[in-house]
Amino acid sequence: MDEIFAATICILLGAIVGSFLNVVIFRVPEKGASIVFPSSHCPGCRTNLHWYDNIPIVSFILLRGRCRYCRMTISRQYPMVELAMAVISYALYVRFSLSILFGIYFVFCAALLAIIVIDFRHQIIPDAISLPGIPLGFAVSFINPATTWQSSALGILLGGGILYAIAAAYYLITKREGMGGGDIKLLAMIGAFLGWQSLPFVVFGSSLLGSVIGIGAMLKQGKGGKTVIPYGPFLSIAAMVYLYYEPEIRELFIMFFLPPA
Repeated sequence: MDEIFAATICILLGAIVGSFLNVVIFRVPEKGASIVFPSSHCPGCRTNLHWYDNIPIVSFILLRGRCRYCRMTISRQYPMVELAMAVISYALYVRFSLSILFGIYFVFCAALLAIIVIDFRHQIIPDAISLPGIPLGFAVSFINPATTWQSSALGILLGGGILYAIAAAYYLITKREGMGGGDIKLLAMIGAFLGWQSLPFVVFGSSLLGSVIGIGAMLKQGKGGKTVIPYGPFLSIAAMVYLYYEPEIRELFIMFFLPPA
């Protein structure tokens, strides 16, 4: 019963934080916008929303996806982000239980989820999320039992350096910008939280996933090599996969890349 109660609390916490992430996702890309003021309101009629209109997931269902006051359609992004963060929170509980690792990586995954949606919507990774995330990841490495400050520091240097080198090489070959500075800062943040050991999988996994999605986008858009897709979401998804399946990933790495004794 205690485990069920704890899991329920984690799911509710994830949904509530997901509701806040929607505010971040919509407001951070806007220049000069505040995530605090004004309070939650309908983007159509501008009416301030009551607390019962802001219950994560539930309010969307009860209102049938429309504003209570002007009947404007509510973006499905709201319940999807809330549900996604609830699932992430539950997965973190299953992986780490209620420990310091749950708290550290809850914040980390919340930042990644916001980055995923913002990058898909606007093709940008806000410095307001990634830059503070780098020193934060390094700071918590001193209390993070899953990594060390040395591993975090090296993760920052290699994370930023690897993508910078790839971006520079791509530009030299094609004379086109293939990767933005936001991706470089994001990988540095990932290295800060997960350590340098995560970087080979994150880079490989994100490249593989991005290639599959990219081929589909090329066929759909018909733009060939000029098709543009954001890379930040793939880095973020690969980081979450590594976080959850780190032991299994390390075993596979040892099996395939290290010779038997």
